[in-house]
Parts: sequence; structure tokens; C-alpha cells
Amino acid sequence: MSGTDATVLVRSDQGVGRLTLNRPRALNAVDIDMVRRLAGALDAWEHDADVEVVLLDGAGERGFCAGGDVRLLREQAMSSDAERTADFFLAEYALNARLAEYPKPVVTIADGITMGGGVGLASHAGHRVVTERSQLAMPETRIGFTPDVGGTWLLAHAPGRIGEYLALTGGTMDAADAIYAGFADHLVPADRVDAFRDALETRADPQGPAELVLLFDETPDTSRLETARAWIDDAFAADSVSEILTRLRAHPEPDAAAAADLIAALSPTALTVTLEAVRRARRKRSLREVLEQEYGLVMWFALTQPDLVEGIRAQLVDKDRSPRWHPASLDDLDPEIVDQAFGFRPPRALWG
Repeated sequence: MSGTDATVLVRSDQGVGRLTLNRPRALNAVDIDMVRRLAGALDAWEHDADVEVVLLDGAGERGFCAGGDVRLLREQAMSSDAERTADFFLAEYALNARLAEYPKPVVTIADGITMGGGVGLASHAGHRVVTERSQLAMPETRIGFTPDVGGTWLLAHAPGRIGEYLALTGGTMDAADAIYAGFADHLVPADRVDAFRDALETRADPQGPAELVLLFDETPDTSRLETARAWIDDAFAADSVSEILTRLRAHPEPDAAAAADLIAALSPTALTVTLEAVRRARRKRSLREVLEQEYGLVMWFALTQPDLVEGIRAQLVDKDRSPRWHPASLDDLDPEIVDQAFGFRPPRALWG
């Protein structure tokens, strides 16, 4: 594909290299070809003196990026296609690290739905913009999976126990929440985003994106996550998912009870491994170390765990919203499950 039909629009003008995810009907969900197009553009621009700033955004008004193709992931898991599964994650995680480490300023505009793989593209950049339409989430536990794309790095560094709360529930953040939790930096109203893009291209030196975005930035309302910190921090500091549920049900807040009901309906395996993943990520020194941990976990889920296949079926294929988890309860979970998950070694190394 070329021109406006391409799944990633690549162009540069007046010092700005612009990358636009261009699958608006699919909420700009990414596949391996899109990941490679993005990586190729970054490679080409790194030493191009005519490109000073990189801007990454999404086509359409509904979403920046709804994530990766989890239906394809399900097919690969069902056929035990380790090579194709690894191909995507290897390319995607390399791109996540590239965005975080890129030597030129990277600006991302996460307008609308930004979930899973979309967070991996939007939230590792140096200048992260959201709008009043933004909805960010790492909802992997809802399909019997675990947050990846560097998501556990972000979750681990959120205030208090917000990371555990977001990881286990898969809860959605608005702009204020995303900024408070460390997934974004600036709120720019949607009707001013075009003006901000134009300003990047017509900026007067020495103004760069850090200065320019302040001209369009608005102070968000108080985050609901900040308001709920007392019960979130108390409940999600518990040592296990079972104890978290017990503490949530002891709190009088309706939102605490709702969180308990939601968590209780999710995969015991995904919840237990995810809780440990966030806490281990908190002890890691870098995004790359966390991506390596996540890579081992996602391959473990894809190659050995039936809950991933079942979760995608229930949520996105048959859409009956009635997954049958194996095991179905936390009490029936193998006590060695965490050691099994974190001890798994994929057939191909991430940073080989």
C-alpha cells in the first residue's frame, strides 16, 4: 500500500517527521507490518538532519490505537505457532524500547481509545499528549492475559498501589487519570490538537515540543484515581489476589465493591501472574529489563495457557462474555504457578 491507503502514513515537513496509524475502522490496531513500518521510519530519520522532531498520532477521532491483533494471537496460540507469535512480540517490544530511547524528541498524541499495544506506542515517548476524549487502559487480564509492551514498567511506577489496581482490573483512565498515573504528560483539548501539530511544524527556534506544548496544555480536573487512593492503596498492598479481594470487600466505597466483583470474575492465573509481574517490575532498573520479563510471560501464556485462548474467545470472538477459566478459582490454582510463569524461557531471546 502507498499514499493515503497505507496502514501507516509516513511523511516529513519543516523538521517534523510524522507517523500516523491509519486503520481508523479498526481503531488503528497494529499488526507486524505496521510495527515494521514505524520502526523503519525511525531508523531512516535518526540521522536525517531534516527531521528534528517525530510526531506519532492516529487517524480518525475514535482512537489512537486499540492495541494489537489479539484474534491473530489466539489463532497462533491454538496452533502452537511459536515462531509467528515470537515474531510479533520481538518486533513490537523493540519498537517500544526504540521510542523510549530515541535520540530525537518524540511527541505522541493519544486521542481517543488507547489500549494495550497502543499504550506501548504512546506512553514511552518523551512528550505524551492526551485529550478529553482519551481512554487509556491495559485490559489484558480481561482476556486471561497479562499487561505487556512495557505496561508493567508504567504500572509499577504509578503512585502508591494505583499500578496494581489498574493491572488487575484493566480499568480505563481518562486524561486526568493518565497524567496522574504517569501514562501521559499534557492535556490538550481535541479542538486544539491541529493547532498544536501546526505549531510543531512552524515553531520559532529555539522552541521545541517541551515549550510548545505548554502553550496548548490545560490543567486537568482532579484524577478519580487520586481521590480513591486511600482504599486503593490499602487493598492493593495485600500480598495476594485473595487478600486484595478480602480487603476490597471490607471497604464501604461502592467502587471498591465493584472492583472486587470485577476481579473475582477474571482468570485466576492471569491475575496472580500479573500481580507478581507489576511487583517484580518495580524492582527492575530499566524498561528493557521489564520488556524482557514481559516477553517471557506473554510467550508462556501463548504457548502453555488455555485461559488466553478462552478469554479472547469470550470477549472478542463469540462475545458471550462467559469465559470458562482453568482453573476457575484462586483456591484451585497451582501453588507453583508463579514460579512456572517466571521460569519459562522462550525459544528465542528478546535481546539476542
